[in-house]
Amino acid sequence: MADISQIGGVIGGLSELAAASRATEAETALGSPEVYAALLEFNECVRYLNTRRSSGAVLRLDSEAAVQDALFLMLRPWIRDLIPEAPSEKSGNRFSVCDFASRALKLVIEAKFIRDRQHGKTISKELYDDIEVYRHNAHCEHILFFVYDPDSNIPDERELRRTIEQRRVYDDRVLMCTLIVKP
Repeated sequence: MADISQIGGVIGGLSELAAASRATEAETALGSPEVYAALLEFNECVRYLNTRRSSGAVLRLDSEAAVQDALFLMLRPWIRDLIPEAPSEKSGNRFSVCDFASRALKLVIEAKFIRDRQHGKTISKELYDDIEVYRHNAHCEHILFFVYDPDSNIPDERELRRTIEQRRVYDDRVLMCTLIVKP
């Protein structure tokens, strides 16, 4: 009988330890502000790889796919449920594919690569189209747009930021939109 009592005590102790561990994980969980801060270091990460003395990895950021690869390498160690090319729920008659999604953070990350001056002028339409699609996604409370504009083809970044970075409310659901433009 003493063995059963000891086993019960050990199980109870393990249960308390597991609960404390879950609480600690929740308190230190990565959130959208930390993801934003990490992505602000994008240029430094790319510069480090591209200027190393070794002949190791070099990032040629010449397409949207290349930018997505760099983002994935930066974020995956910290966002354990980061899913690349995640299909979103159907909205109206359209399906779309999120560049990256994290259900735990209720976050969608969309990467854009500005190809030329014309694309720089029309990028806002792409961003608004994405907002329209993801506002219907129950697993999305925050869209983080990462726009790589290597030749500074966005004519008015400040105005783009003003119109995109807003707290939107749809049917009592809040959707936050954040914009990072690099380099």
